[in-house]
Amino acid sequence: MLSRTADHLFWMSRYTERAENTARMLNVSYETSLLPQSSATVQSGWEGLLSISELLPAYTKMHGDVKAHNVMQFMVMDPNNPSSIISCLRAARENARAVRGALTTEVWETQNQTWLEVNRMIRSGEFEADPGKFFEWVKFRSHLSRGVTVGTMLMDESLHFMRLGTFLERADNTARLVDVKFHAVQNDRFGALPLEASLVQQMQSQTMAVDSPLDVSQEFDFYHWSAILRSVSGFEIYRKVYRDVIRPDRVAELLILRPDMPRSLHASLNEVVNNLQAVTDNPQSETVRHAGKLRADLAYGRIDEILATGLHAYLTQFLERVNVLGGRISREFLMPQAS
Repeated sequence: MLSRTADHLFWMSRYTERAENTARMLNVSYETSLLPQSSATVQSGWEGLLSISELLPAYTKMHGDVKAHNVMQFMVMDPNNPSSIISCLRAARENARAVRGALTTEVWETQNQTWLEVNRMIRSGEFEADPGKFFEWVKFRSHLSRGVTVGTMLMDESLHFMRLGTFLERADNTARLVDVKFHAVQNDRFGALPLEASLVQQMQSQTMAVDSPLDVSQEFDFYHWSAILRSVSGFEIYRKVYRDVIRPDRVAELLILRPDMPRSLHASLNEVVNNLQAVTDNPQSETVRHAGKLRADLAYGRIDEILATGLHAYLTQFLERVNVLGGRISREFLMPQAS
């Protein structure tokens, strides 16, 4: 396959996944902001959202103070923000158009219709009228895109590069989400207390007798941990796996180490490695070796060891390694990105 074609397929899927991830984060931030809490806590939540995508400097340069309405506009419909939903869906559609001949009719029509429909919804004011409904629509279109791709594409290199883009983007986003949201809950509840110590206190507070009345802080914890889980469609999965109250260490374990959680780091790296192995003809590939080492750390990791060494440090290192992996994939298989 031509590297140019592989590059377009890879980024088409990556931008589609990024649009979905942005919609998920915006939806949970929007719903969380409606809970009873201080204005400072609400603003901190919106700042955290911008930090996940490393867009806080760009936002403040354009809008100044962090306000919910401006953040929503910036992250949904600002064409000058490359991570906004409208920009991601435009980029996905343009990459699809560039390799129209490599796609099935159903895959191309799904991408094209999504682009046309999102423009209509924004022009008609449907986003402002019901943000939650709009975000659910973005998630649905992403689900539809993946389903149509798997259901109609030949299982060759084209499909593997598309899946590779999806799961590399998912791993990056989940790591950012866990890092920022865990620190946000820590700061809201425990102030400057180190993250690992705050997790211990939260675990202790959430193992109270079932008939003990919940205080305000515990209710705060429940809603915020629930919001984190819902942002990755993990609430029902958590209940099925752990059958217990929501505990922060188990939330971290679910989103980082569980191979059966679809949006976890471990599950994402499993897909990355499998699809890399399918497209390479070099068994000694340094790219595959790098991805395999990253997956092995997740396969044999333990959440208590991660928390003991520092969750933030672990996730920061993970993100650095994922970025290095993305660069290796570009150099070996795709069109190298301009430095």
